[in-house]
Amino acid sequence: MNVVAVIPVRGGSKGVRGKNLRQVGGVSLVARAVIAARSSLAIDRVIVSTDDAAIALEATSAGAGIVERPAGLANDTASSESALLHALDSLDQPVDVLVFLQATSPFIDVAALEVAIARVLGGVHDVVFSAVESHSFLWTADAGGVNHDPRTRQRRQDREPQFRETGAFYVLRAAGFRAARHRFFGSIGIALVDDRTALEIDTEVDLEFANAIAPSIDGRLDGRIEDGIDTEKWEESWSYPSAAGR
Repeated sequence: MNVVAVIPVRGGSKGVRGKNLRQVGGVSLVARAVIAARSSLAIDRVIVSTDDAAIALEATSAGAGIVERPAGLANDTASSESALLHALDSLDQPVDVLVFLQATSPFIDVAALEVAIARVLGGVHDVVFSAVESHSFLWTADAGGVNHDPRTRQRRQDREPQFRETGAFYVLRAAGFRAARHRFFGSIGIALVDDRTALEIDTEVDLEFANAIAPSIDGRLDGRIEDGIDTEKWEESWSYPSAAGR
């Protein structure tokens, strides 16, 4: 079965200017997503969908193919699903399993991603997405309990766990996604990832925090980010060597 990763990365960003080309641990967010995808032996092809020439150059340097994203699918109101469907329609090959990765998640856990892909390939689920376990007490703005009764304060161990999407990856059976035109359909499963990898970059503070923790997180992720880059070549020519075995 053909497994293709698509990373939608548009040029515009209001929260963090030029966000997808900003660096974490010395590597741009778009390059980190491409490297993570190319590190997975379960993924046959990596595509970046973008409307931005600089992002396209960065993505190709990291080893991805490019789908040119129309302006109408790259504005503030366009959904990720629209970009994914456009990318599928633009490819010159059938896709059985679509791996949707988000560059705003700098610490993609490749091992957890491969387990998710295996579950979709094996027919266990139609969709598997990354999430972390949460026992948080959520409140509305007017102090109403969302997922708990404020008058009955349960202990953490007595509460059923809930799960928060990290946004890092979604693995989808491609035919089902085309039919539903939405990332959630059919049988849905959760791929638990470590809390430390769950950061999403939405603000400058997120970026600062990601850079602070990158040395320890990148080392924990089997050295894939470090091993996938020749630092000297990066500094001299902004180009990447081929990932091992790819």
